[in-house]
Amino acid sequence: MRSASRALRLSSHLLELPRMQRVLFSGNGVNGASGFRDSAFARNKELPLHRWVHWIAGFSADFVKDCLDAYLPKTYKGKSWVLDPFAGVGTTLVEAYLDGRNVIGFEINPYAALAARVKLEAVRIPPDTLSRRISEFKQFMQERTLRNGDASPKSDPPQGFAGRTRLFGPKVERKVLLALDYINGISTPVYRDIFRLAVGATMVSFSNYTYEPSLTRRAAVGKPEIDDADVASVVGAKLEGMLADIRQLQKEKAKSAANLKAVVVNESILHPDYGRRCFVDLAVTSPPYLNNYHYPRNTRPQINWLGFAPGPGYNGAGEMKSFGKFWQTVRDLPAIGLDFDLPELERVVAKIRTLNPEKGHYGGRGWANYVATYFNDTMRFCDVLSQLLKPGAVAMIVLGNSIIQGVEVKTDYFFGRIAEVSGLKFEDTILLRNKRTGSSIIQSSVRVDKAASKTVLYETGIVLRKPAK
Repeated sequence: MRSASRALRLSSHLLELPRMQRVLFSGNGVNGASGFRDSAFARNKELPLHRWVHWIAGFSADFVKDCLDAYLPKTYKGKSWVLDPFAGVGTTLVEAYLDGRNVIGFEINPYAALAARVKLEAVRIPPDTLSRRISEFKQFMQERTLRNGDASPKSDPPQGFAGRTRLFGPKVERKVLLALDYINGISTPVYRDIFRLAVGATMVSFSNYTYEPSLTRRAAVGKPEIDDADVASVVGAKLEGMLADIRQLQKEKAKSAANLKAVVVNESILHPDYGRRCFVDLAVTSPPYLNNYHYPRNTRPQINWLGFAPGPGYNGAGEMKSFGKFWQTVRDLPAIGLDFDLPELERVVAKIRTLNPEKGHYGGRGWANYVATYFNDTMRFCDVLSQLLKPGAVAMIVLGNSIIQGVEVKTDYFFGRIAEVSGLKFEDTILLRNKRTGSSIIQSSVRVDKAASKTVLYETGIVLRKPAK
């Protein structure tokens, strides 16, 4: 059954958001064909601020710079707004803010939103005070670690993280809880947040889990569990690196950011009550791909141990609010159709639905529901984007194609077609990179069937423009 109305109504007061849901303060080589550099996160691991948190779904700072140069005139600084509807750890927001733009981002994962917020606050964190806090932390940890049993942590392990392996060994867990004791005793939110981020960014390194590249048990990849670790030194080193970046940043950018605004909303862009109409000059983003990658999985330790989720599961990461949802959440529902008319896409969904019926929800029936849900959310997103962009403004959307049950789904193409239904102009498609070729990558799990021929998995940027009035 098709929805009677696709349009989401947005509040007329962008900045009148609950304090706990936002932060507001004033103040690789080039692709020869397109002129845009690689959109992947890899080089960010070496860049100040961006290197604070490694993010598997992260964006390239260089690519964001290229988008700013291509679509926002230099003379418009201080007045323009840049949007990232899927902000992650804030690469788009940070680059645009440091380039002299007001920024707003939406991010449902509270740990990622914390990272984005702290990076944007870095220009105002007093470095000398932070340095004293780091010294206090090291002293606190040294005193209590050496006292063994008579310095029992006040903090308790969270109940939400559950798995086949205990996250921390007993010795490491005690030190982590002592670190949380210190952090929970910090009364000033900005310092508490930067310490929480430092713990979150390092905690997997001294845990019994690893990123290979997704979160998995060390034992599953042939690595021994960690009996003990110098938690204070690891966290302290991360904080010292963050402090060095803050000092350098403030030498270069403190004045230019003085009168700018930055907003990080820990909520979905599809929430019906955010934003005023026609104020965004440029959007640069990458929505979750149509690949069923379970993004909350990688941040389970941080979400639970930093206090973002009191119970088990992924709800603290906004699993049910995720753009496109996950196959596991829609596979057993009655057949889901498209909420809009696009015969080309309807045929793709119908084809997938007929495949591998003997596999139950592991076959086409479950995956067709997933594909339909993804593109229904695409329509909702394009409706919102159409309302937020100024006339003539551009949105750069980075996407990749997908293989579902052996069927190639050209997500970028359908995204552009859906955008046109929402009143946007599908202006260009820019090939950013071919990720892999061959059939082996698309025969590796129940999500696909054997492909009839080799398929190129690529990543593109699609350029959408709101028509000028």
